[in-house]
Amino acid sequence: MQPDKAPFQIDIDEILRSKAGPKAKRIPRFIVAWLKRRLHQDQVNDFLRIIGDKEGVPWLKGCLDFLDTKLEVKGLENLPSDADGRRFTFVSNHPLGGQDGVALGYVLGTHYDGRIKYLVNDLLMFLPGLAPLCIPINKTGKQSRQFPAMVEAGFSGDDHILMFPAGLCSRRRHGVIRDLPWNKTFITKSVQHQRDVVPIYFSGRNSNKFYTIANICKMLGLKFNLAMLYLVDELFKNQHKTFEVHIGRPIPWQTFDRSRTATQWAAYVQDIVYQLKP
Repeated sequence: MQPDKAPFQIDIDEILRSKAGPKAKRIPRFIVAWLKRRLHQDQVNDFLRIIGDKEGVPWLKGCLDFLDTKLEVKGLENLPSDADGRRFTFVSNHPLGGQDGVALGYVLGTHYDGRIKYLVNDLLMFLPGLAPLCIPINKTGKQSRQFPAMVEAGFSGDDHILMFPAGLCSRRRHGVIRDLPWNKTFITKSVQHQRDVVPIYFSGRNSNKFYTIANICKMLGLKFNLAMLYLVDELFKNQHKTFEVHIGRPIPWQTFDRSRTATQWAAYVQDIVYQLKP
């Protein structure tokens, strides 16, 4: 009888070695220690021990339970049937950077029996329970040239696609919390693969500290997304909360004709999403 497989654990040191190679040795230890605290390595590993070997939608459900996240879903009747073999593109605002992705993956994955894929930063592939639902993409570094092929593989596949077209979680500008302008990729690929687009609005916000850090980084012109390092912090700050999910009616892919550019159509759908806000 083989011994039970040890649960996967996050190891910041190993992640740095895998991403930075030999240069990882040059990173000061106090910075590594700060990263472990900022990314809540111990708390995340507690969750991974509890979740065990679950994968896919059950893993997402376990994450919501661990965070004590409750959902109020409105508009389930707007989710189209895929019994005829059609596949759809689901797009949402990205207010949190954590619970929103987990929650929408759970809602859609449950409804469509696991036939859902995220386009995500390749760093999330370090979570084996989430990996089966992910198409890893990286717009920077060595993998940047593979980005178009990875997106194409997702849209040409047999799963529904869930995207946050802003790419980053929402920012606060002039006192208003809203996504940055949406990328046009979901428009061009949905038209190419004849996928209707389903708009979704997710409620919630991050802390004032997060928005301040994000705005300072923009003001200083920093290329590195420092605010991203605080998203796990925000994840735990948003524990024990209830979020609303508002699902809109599908938009036929034929809507996105040449009367507007793909970028203009992306802005059009973004406006529709925010109009779902009660």
